[in-house]
Amino acid sequence: MNKVKIAVLVSGGGTNLQAIIDYAKEGHIPHGELALVLSDKPGAYALTRAAMNDIPTAVVSKKDCASQAEFEEKMIAELEAHGIEMIVLAGFLCILTENFVKRYPERIINVHPSLIPAFCGKGYYGLKVHKAALDYGVKVTGATVHFVNEVPDGGKIILQKSVMIRKDETPESLQAHVMKNAEWIILPRAVEMVAKKIRKGGELEE
Repeated sequence: MNKVKIAVLVSGGGTNLQAIIDYAKEGHIPHGELALVLSDKPGAYALTRAAMNDIPTAVVSKKDCASQAEFEEKMIAELEAHGIEMIVLAGFLCILTENFVKRYPERIINVHPSLIPAFCGKGYYGLKVHKAALDYGVKVTGATVHFVNEVPDGGKIILQKSVMIRKDETPESLQAHVMKNAEWIILPRAVEMVAKKIRKGGELEE
């Protein structure tokens, strides 16, 4: 069976990427192959993680591009050069336009650090999400993996996992708590679910 070639798009340290790498090494992504890690930042540690695991890497710096269109054209060229069929946004901090996402319908997934539809959409990313959850006083938060469409955090939900908010939580401690107990669990699982659907068709199966 030809495995689905997967690109992981990153901007930073790559902890979610590492969770996917570890899950794949354990044999839990039989329908997918990590074929590219693409970063918009040359110094992202995620690129080092990829290199340590023999995964091809590429950098397309938005700063070096004259426009969003040029930035996306260069990314698409890299994705096509590596035969990519599926994209995972794992801490990728650039919003993608409708022109880009329409090329990969239900083939781009993202992990968001809240239970969508809470604390999501434009402007909600990273610590801002966790601060908003704490400011609002919710008792339960979590993470969501969803398909990416032209609306930020607006695509169909694939998986969610809840996390109880502990006493004296800070945005930083809550971020770590949600990563470890939600993001790193459901993102790798969703990667296999979507890869299997791409290769075999049918419905998403947990």
